[in-house]
Parts: sequence; C-alpha cells; structure tokens
Amino acid sequence: MVLEIIAAHPAHLRAMPVLGAGCGMRAGEWFGLALEDVDFEEMTIHVRRQVKKLRSDFVFALPKRDKERTIPMSRWVAEHLRAHIEAHTPRPYTLPWEKPAGKPRTHNLLFRWATDDLHVRHRNYDETVWKPALVAAGVIPEPVKDTQGRRRYLTTRQQGTHQLRHYFASVTLAGGVTIKDLSEYLGHADPALTLRVYAHMLPSSHDRVREAIDRQFRQPDGR
Repeated sequence: MVLEIIAAHPAHLRAMPVLGAGCGMRAGEWFGLALEDVDFEEMTIHVRRQVKKLRSDFVFALPKRDKERTIPMSRWVAEHLRAHIEAHTPRPYTLPWEKPAGKPRTHNLLFRWATDDLHVRHRNYDETVWKPALVAAGVIPEPVKDTQGRRRYLTTRQQGTHQLRHYFASVTLAGGVTIKDLSEYLGHADPALTLRVYAHMLPSSHDRVREAIDRQFRQPDGR
C-alpha cells in the first residue's frame, strides 16, 4: 500500500513520501530538505531544518524539539533521491530563520510547488496530493461535496503523513533496530517516548529466546 501511495504522487514530489517511509522524516522536514543535506558518499541524510508556518508567514526552523539528527539512507531511498535530483535540479531558495523577521537563509531545496515554484505548503500538499494519493491507493473513499460544493475527503488523523513514520518504525524494529537508535532517527525527545509509542511493534521475546537457544545448541543435523 505504501508503494501505491508513493506511485500516486506527481513525479516532482514522489520522493517526499519515500523520505517518510524510508527515513521516518516528518512532512515539514521533507519540505525543508536541501541538496546539501544529502550525503551519497556516507549514505546519510542530515535533518537540519523544516519549513514551518507561523500564522500567515513561513520560515526555515530547526526540526521539532530544536534537534538536528542524521539518518542512515538506504539504497532504495538513495535511488529515488538521485533520480529526483537528476530530473528536478535543486535551486537556491530563501526564507527567514525561525521568525518572520529572522535572518534570511538560503538552501538548495529539493522540492518546489509546481504552480508557483515556491516551497511546499502542508495544507496544499495535504488536500491536493496526499489525500488524492490515499484515494488512488484505496486507503480512503472518493471525496464528497459539502453543501457549498467544495470537495471534502473523509479522513482522520490515522490517515495523515505521520503514518509513514509509523511504517518506518515498524519495518526497522522488525529488522532488529534498537529502540534507542530508532528514537534518534525519529528525532524523539528520549527513547522512553519511542518505547511507549512502539512497544507493541517489538518482535516477541519468546521467539527471540527460542531462536537464540536453537542457534547455540541445535546440531547441524537438526537434533
């Protein structure tokens, strides 16, 4: 289903949900990601900023909890980003830092909004890209029209972009990533928060005990 959601995105934004599912990044962090944050040699992504809305203004700001972080980049994510960068050359983009009157900062943003070439705004993205992609993937029904003829999607918070972070957590925990490391990659305040949210996704200790003892004591002939 995640792959269907990604495929339903327009080409110039398709790498954004890849960053959610493959790196656990928040949507605002996708919008603020720049070419200089992606290290193809070290295969890492440095999460240094987000695009943040302050009333009617937009700024570059530190990620949530004012904490930068580095995330390992898989080959799957790297392939998507390389293809995106080749097809949609990142160009300098300037916003004030942290507050509307803040010092301007310029970064080579990976993603722009097609109609005006500005940064991606969450509301526009949510209504015109994310929710239609959910419809295409069969996650939510077709939109209905309200009494004023406006298109309305029937969604809850359970169908938001944050679900890609949960997907990333479930896949990496199943692959043996520790709660401590996952907490760092997700940018949580501390591992205790990560454990509270994702404890139900941890592989069963019963199965791990069985596998560990069998590896240690079972003979090659299966006895």
